[in-house]
Amino acid sequence: MTRKERYKALIDYFSHHQPNAETELEYSNPFELLVAVVLSAQCTDKRVNIVTKKLFHNFPTPESLARADFDTLFPYIRSVSYPNNKTKHLLGLAKMLVEKYHSEVPATVEELQNLPGVGRKTANVIASVIYNQPAMAVDTHVFRVSKRLGLVDSRAKTPLEVEKTLVKNIPENFVAVAHHWLILHGRYVCVARNPKCDLCQLTSFCKYFQDLSKGKNL
Repeated sequence: MTRKERYKALIDYFSHHQPNAETELEYSNPFELLVAVVLSAQCTDKRVNIVTKKLFHNFPTPESLARADFDTLFPYIRSVSYPNNKTKHLLGLAKMLVEKYHSEVPATVEELQNLPGVGRKTANVIASVIYNQPAMAVDTHVFRVSKRLGLVDSRAKTPLEVEKTLVKNIPENFVAVAHHWLILHGRYVCVARNPKCDLCQLTSFCKYFQDLSKGKNL
């Protein structure tokens, strides 16, 4: 099967079975999603959703968060990964939103990456989820699943390499939702250790499964 055929099979399957896939982070506006995505780095969405309930209640706007200090904010997020750095990032992010962007979350990946704690992956999430741009955020799930399925070269070493290949080959109107297809598939089926191939509906075009069936070392 060619790579082009694999992309078509992926889109055909998910556009029928999971057409409205979306983030599992809970939010009600762009600011809340931005905060949640920053907190989600190397942390589960489930944990972030627990933390943000109280956080968003007490700091509902960039202005309210910008007025906080480290000792005030830290207790709210101490249970997530790397809470010290994330506390500093959120405080800096909020201040920049207020001072430079009139408390609005910017729409471009380039501007988003100017914010403290916002790398390319986070910027792509915001651009795709909030602004429906054809941006592909490559986290560990997307990185793993896209290589296993044979959508990208198994030798790809960086998220940016994977991102560029996916955006090049997925029709623009599917890029944003395809990000969620790959994440959710990696989170619940194509897990890092012992992928659940017996439950997977993508084995007919999955390169990893085909190689496994042929007895290749993976």
